[in-house]
Amino acid sequence: MTTRARRPRASTGRPGRRPVRRPTRRPGRRPRGRAARRRAREQAATRLVVAGLVLVALVAVAREYPVTTLVLGVLAVAGATSVFLARTGRLHLPGPIGPRQDVTHTLAAYHHMTGTQFEHAVADLARRDPAVRSATVSGGANDRGLDVLVVLHDGRRVAVQCKRYAEGNRVGAPAIYTANGTYRDYHRCDHAVIVTTSRFTRDAEVANASLAAPLRLIDGRGLARWAGGGRPPWA
Repeated sequence: MTTRARRPRASTGRPGRRPVRRPTRRPGRRPRGRAARRRAREQAATRLVVAGLVLVALVAVAREYPVTTLVLGVLAVAGATSVFLARTGRLHLPGPIGPRQDVTHTLAAYHHMTGTQFEHAVADLARRDPAVRSATVSGGANDRGLDVLVVLHDGRRVAVQCKRYAEGNRVGAPAIYTANGTYRDYHRCDHAVIVTTSRFTRDAEVANASLAAPLRLIDGRGLARWAGGGRPPWA
């Protein structure tokens, strides 16, 4: 009769005794008590030393370059004040002039404007040109062929007549005669421009071509090219 050998049992330690768990430290736990106060005092002392060194350096630079330091100080204060006012909404800083700024429109947008809005839009479009010193809206009931007065940096004055017409309505020859008869003697301008969202009639084109100094006629397509970055009519 054969007997099977019994396997040795694994040692489990003393029965009935639980293993002792060692306390683990939590990461990022701030020290308490004296260590925390000591560290706070060290940080405050470091900030005080750095501030003192910066102050000494500024005083030395101010003694060496008083005028430059004064100018930089004034600019720094003005910049900080502007930023504060802009953040609080009390000051609106101008944005950069570019395609994202609302100074150009599509031809469809021009058609949806009123006459006064169209005049201001043309003035804004003129101000985009670096050669323009000023563009003033002066249209009204008795404008005598002048809606926007453009003054260039070289001294030339340009009378701009704005005609916001629908596509079916065209600018006729009377507008040519009115602008030609007033822009020199009455408005003291050197050039005259008629800008429309529509087109010019054949009679208007013939009347303009017969003038000794023809006016610059800008129809809807020309206006779209100008608004898209093309050359202004006085260039």
